[in-house]
Amino acid sequence: METNVEKFANLDIRVGEILSAEVFEEAKKPAYILKIDFGKHIGIRKTSAQITNYDTSELIGFKCIGIVNLGDKQIGPIISQCLILGSTDSNGDVLLLKPSEGSMIGDKVS
Repeated sequence: METNVEKFANLDIRVGEILSAEVFEEAKKPAYILKIDFGKHIGIRKTSAQITNYDTSELIGFKCIGIVNLGDKQIGPIISQCLILGSTDSNGDVLLLKPSEGSMIGDKVS
């Protein structure tokens, strides 16, 4: 049986850069559709994220942290291919996690 540490070690967590962010009109809860570049080995992935406390314009070029090996998930008309990570503040807003200065797109988080 796989331990929790082994399950965590199997997650492929990477540094990405948000290339585009648009309002997800068909979403039941306010959300954006993001395209994120995870580097040459992973490529560009699409996801839906409930991070509407950010303006779409401020997300472009934002370096983020995401999990890229959870499998695809159908969310309305789009297929989510990754999970962007953030914390939730006391107001319920999601604050995106970001890598340290010098981190490169595609770097593995360990």
